Amino acid sequence: MAVEEDEDGSEKAVVQYVNFNQDAGCFAYSTSVGFRIYSCDPLKQTLRRDLDGGVGIVEMVFRSNILGLVGAAARNKVIIWDDDQSRCIGELFFRSEVRAVRLRRDAVVAVLEHKVHVHSLSDLKPLHEVETFDNPRGVCAISPASTMFVLACPGTMSGGEVRLELYSLGKTLFVQAHESPLACLALSQDGRLLATASVKGTIVRIFDTNDGTKLHEFRRGAERAEIFSLALSVNCHWLAVSSDKCTVHVFNLVRSKFEHKPRRRLPRLSASSIFSLAANSSMVQGVLPSYLKSDWSFAQFRLPADSRAIVAFGAAKNTVIIICGDGSYYRCAYDADRGGDMVQKEFAKFT
Repeated sequence: MAVEEDEDGSEKAVVQYVNFNQDAGCFAYSTSVGFRIYSCDPLKQTLRRDLDGGVGIVEMVFRSNILGLVGAAARNKVIIWDDDQSRCIGELFFRSEVRAVRLRRDAVVAVLEHKVHVHSLSDLKPLHEVETFDNPRGVCAISPASTMFVLACPGTMSGGEVRLELYSLGKTLFVQAHESPLACLALSQDGRLLATASVKGTIVRIFDTNDGTKLHEFRRGAERAEIFSLALSVNCHWLAVSSDKCTVHVFNLVRSKFEHKPRRRLPRLSASSIFSLAANSSMVQGVLPSYLKSDWSFAQFRLPADSRAIVAFGAAKNTVIIICGDGSYYRCAYDADRGGDMVQKEFAKFT
């Protein structure tokens, strides 16, 4: 258990896990002593609960009184917490560690390393069980809209395959999204679009969930990176990406799809990389076209070094909310016509 101390020696809450709710109007984070919930705009603490043993994972159901919790120590159990009653109202037990939890108004999804379990939220009855490829990161996404229930998780054939369960349509699809294992998935609010990234972290792809068609391909950068989060805007015009390169990127889906402008920013290559490419003409032919075919980010925001951040689109037009593991909060705006560097509108520390 991660525990820090204040200068006087008393225990201080340490952020264990943080995530936005389904409409990104709030975020919740778990600590070594409980969990906290904040509204995003304006930034304000709305709920604080201290629980014995601490909390490893906390997930919200929009802004309701129902939450999904995984303890800091007992990691094979999902607790359904009713905050109006300040008590557990249901539990799901599994034989292995719960890597992630996802919630809808009608379902709770528990992600294990090799399985995904879907249960009814009202009575916790099992609805579906999915076998997956190795999934130690707990990669999984579900659509929050009541009209369309889509689940995206790793497939079984390879680490880069996505399995799409379109429960509302009674259909299952498999999409070979990447060659490398999956690192992050995100679905649009209505479940129509799927965003994917692999552990390589250089390319982000967008797919149509109805038939698995690839709609867009975006290049985050030339160097390998760990993708922390993907977020699609409500109108599906924008995609936001955060990674360990300490830069939040915003990509324009509309411009990419309809304009296909030829202007691209080529990657910064070191002298050794340039020499290596020049020495192998077949490699040049294979690499450069892939860079030219991929769209680069439309807007960017630079974070301090060593920032681990998740990102979502704010309620105000053309804004993003960035939440960092060190307790930093940023609200930034981007120019929807010109792009470029985002402008920081607000900064605060929430821990």
